[in-house]
Amino acid sequence: MNTCTNEQSSPTYQWSEGFKKSIPVAMGYLPAGIAFGVLAQVAGVPIWATIMLSVVLYAGAAQYACLPMLSAGLPIGNIATNIAAINLRHVFYGMPLLQYLPTHRLAKAYCLFALTDETFSVMTSLPHASRRALILPISLFNQSWWVLASIIGVMIGSALNDLVPHLDFALVCLFAILAYEQFHSIKRYFPIGIAVIALAIASLFTNNWLLLVAITICMLMILARGFWIQRTEAGATHDQ
Repeated sequence: MNTCTNEQSSPTYQWSEGFKKSIPVAMGYLPAGIAFGVLAQVAGVPIWATIMLSVVLYAGAAQYACLPMLSAGLPIGNIATNIAAINLRHVFYGMPLLQYLPTHRLAKAYCLFALTDETFSVMTSLPHASRRALILPISLFNQSWWVLASIIGVMIGSALNDLVPHLDFALVCLFAILAYEQFHSIKRYFPIGIAVIALAIASLFTNNWLLLVAITICMLMILARGFWIQRTEAGATHDQ
């Protein structure tokens, strides 16, 4: 009885397998992270601040969005509000993976912090039986790739930006590739459908707040679908 409890509280993490699973993310994180480091140098962000953004913030899209705000000298409150809006989608990432999070508080907090789009995509494509043993290694390796790439970017400096314009598009390409791989793995059309519908509706009302409005519409549609499924299942159970 005690042995079983100890195994549940201290799972055996598969570090070598986690490293292998992080390689596809690394292929996207390395160019995207290098691009972030280069663009941060172009924006005049100090080297230490660039690296700290990758360590403490660790959110590719939000980090890119930070650069013009930091270079413009916007107040911290404005920057924090914009980052919160961009990262609002991350609130829902933890829900499908709650049962696979580590039991140790520090490890659990880190996995929730490091649950980016890419880590979520990799985790949800894995078999359920292996998720608990891989969530911490994959999260740690993925962030390590991003931090390493950011350091390489600041070492290269702004020279690369003149040779290769539009470096920030590397992150968009990474999102597209991971979205395709996740769809190929789980074959669910509902997320694609609500994303397209939400974007179309949001574009009718705003341009400046397009992302925030689209995410809000997605949230409402997901909640509505969840309530509808729950009522349908409850009705079927009642009829039986």
